[in-house]
Amino acid sequence: MKKKIFTISILIVLVLFGFVSCGKKAEQPAATTVTTTTTTAPKAEATVAPKAEAPKAEAPKAAKPVTIEFWTHEDVNRQKLEDRYIAEFTAANPNVTINVTRQSAEKLIELVQTAFAAGQGPTVFNLSVNDEYPYIAAGRVAPMNYQSAGYKSADDVKASYAPKMLDPVTYDGEVYGLPLELTNWCIYINKRDFIDAGLDPEKDFPRTWEDMIRISQQIALYDGDILVRRGYDFRYKYYLENCVPMVEQLGGALISEDGKEAIVGKDAWVKWLTFMQEWGPNGYNLGSPTYTAARKLFNKANGDMAMCSTGLYQEARIKADNPDFYNSGDWMVVPYPVFEDAVNDTAACYYGHYYMVNADADKATQDAAWAFISYMLSHGEEYLETVQIIQPTTALFESETFKSLPYSDVFKSDMDRGHIVYYGNASTAIQSALDTAVKAVMLQNVAPDEAYKQLKETVQELIEE
Repeated sequence: MKKKIFTISILIVLVLFGFVSCGKKAEQPAATTVTTTTTTAPKAEATVAPKAEAPKAEAPKAAKPVTIEFWTHEDVNRQKLEDRYIAEFTAANPNVTINVTRQSAEKLIELVQTAFAAGQGPTVFNLSVNDEYPYIAAGRVAPMNYQSAGYKSADDVKASYAPKMLDPVTYDGEVYGLPLELTNWCIYINKRDFIDAGLDPEKDFPRTWEDMIRISQQIALYDGDILVRRGYDFRYKYYLENCVPMVEQLGGALISEDGKEAIVGKDAWVKWLTFMQEWGPNGYNLGSPTYTAARKLFNKANGDMAMCSTGLYQEARIKADNPDFYNSGDWMVVPYPVFEDAVNDTAACYYGHYYMVNADADKATQDAAWAFISYMLSHGEEYLETVQIIQPTTALFESETFKSLPYSDVFKSDMDRGHIVYYGNASTAIQSALDTAVKAVMLQNVAPDEAYKQLKETVQELIEE
């Protein structure tokens, strides 16, 4: 699906991004905060990366005290690495203090939006690109300082990454972010749950969405109407990544190629909404947005979640959370299913988390922030080995480290079948509209035809603003 850039309305700018003063300070998030306190050295060298793994940066000239507020999503494995990188960077740059705030990925979206609306956004942050892109279009984040980040130009940056990987953060010829990770989702399977339900995981894994219903019905266990073991469940709230491809398989589209029509292909959308209704508590009762997220249960291997959609990074989380399960051989990864009557073989969308810098920060702080981002991202192989997240550089995709990871071939193959998630000025609002439609059919038993009409009307208005 091609990216479409839409004109931002004055209303969106005022409400979401706070160009007019909100009259009060943003509420500080209740987060796990790691602060590196340093003593400012008047004669310190300019901001540079530590010599051990220095990127090719030209250091900023000023050495005034700089504080970087760094907000990112929780990941215990990544936290260990980045706390070390922060300590190394601030040791080499004693004029820099870095305060870290970590929150769940879902909560971080809300906190960043609220903070920017109040004029108190973090210096450095990362979100999924469909949630970040509106900040680029609204002028709330700064273009890269290429020299501080160790590059000569935008073209030099792009040449370091796989083709098109920086397209989502390139605007008017300038690059606005560097990717922490490129992620797509496949289906993780707990083999023991399959075997317990009389299934052979190697032969009976779901290849189609119709298979997914049949298999989940066989696996599901209930206490009355309450599911105590689910076969599979969706990643609710992440419909652009996980569910729009289902519509595309059926010939529909989120936005037309010319960018003028939203929710294209009524039959495809109604069939998908019908599928979701049948999946939920008013249908086959196989899952619901009200249950604990599937991926949060999967690692525990407690017999309550047989399958979930998640990324390569989940392997490192399984290893950290439940090493016995990780080493047991009782889990596997299979491709994203397709409908039996699919007209397109489309896998789940891939998305990037990009580090960006607040445009309101002064020049010295922006320069230090880009040097800090570049230093962290200079450890691509360590991120992959320890956290199993992929920085989409050409070298990393071709590395033995990537190829040696369990099921990396499945993820790479599905990435080739997929495309970048939709991003645009209204992408966050569109995600919310999809959530409303799904909850309407699943929880309120609204007719799929009616939910489709409301969804189309809402998204059409969003892209026309």
